[in-house]
Amino acid sequence: MSDILEITYLFDPLCGWCYGAAPAVKRLRATPGITVTAAPTGLFSGDGARPMDASFAAYAWSNDERIARLTGQRFTATYRDHVLNDAGKPLDSGPATLALTAVFLTEPSREIEALAAIQAARYVDGLDITSLSVLAAILQGVGLGDAATRLAAPNAELFAANRTRTAQAQTAMRAFGVQGVPALLLTDAGGRRQMLPNTILFGGLDAFLAQLPPA
Repeated sequence: MSDILEITYLFDPLCGWCYGAAPAVKRLRATPGITVTAAPTGLFSGDGARPMDASFAAYAWSNDERIARLTGQRFTATYRDHVLNDAGKPLDSGPATLALTAVFLTEPSREIEALAAIQAARYVDGLDITSLSVLAAILQGVGLGDAATRLAAPNAELFAANRTRTAQAQTAMRAFGVQGVPALLLTDAGGRRQMLPNTILFGGLDAFLAQLPPA
């Protein structure tokens, strides 16, 4: 694979399917000749946020069980009890997206790693990733101290960068008619852009990689 392929990974940190896609995203990042850039969409923030209730919790858990069967990712009883069953707790990805922007501004090469840590904190450890203090502790725990410091006292620069990034991701989604996440936008060496089927992330990765010329 003589030319570098750039894949833009469109996601939301509160998207269960994005958590399910994490192993495939990790493999893509480790593939020579491919770079993966994180693009948080803010899908479940702002107008997309909502309070947790029993009906949505039941729907989410059923969906999570399906994702677990398909991908092998863990959704624990601790998550179900302390996150899904905490009625009134917001389903709002705004704080987690802001945390990832803090990583982007300090150590951008580690953003997807930070996303994985935030996802595990929610789906495995049952932590509240709508809390800035919890998120700052997660970042600190994986050695992202500068990002944690920025998040603990967010300023205008951080909020502006966050708005810009989510707006850019949403523009890409509209341009390609993408309704949900996870989604993959491929830019080849000639600058041509196309959406890849997200089935690549759920069992189709080997076939996709086999189509690429050798590095």
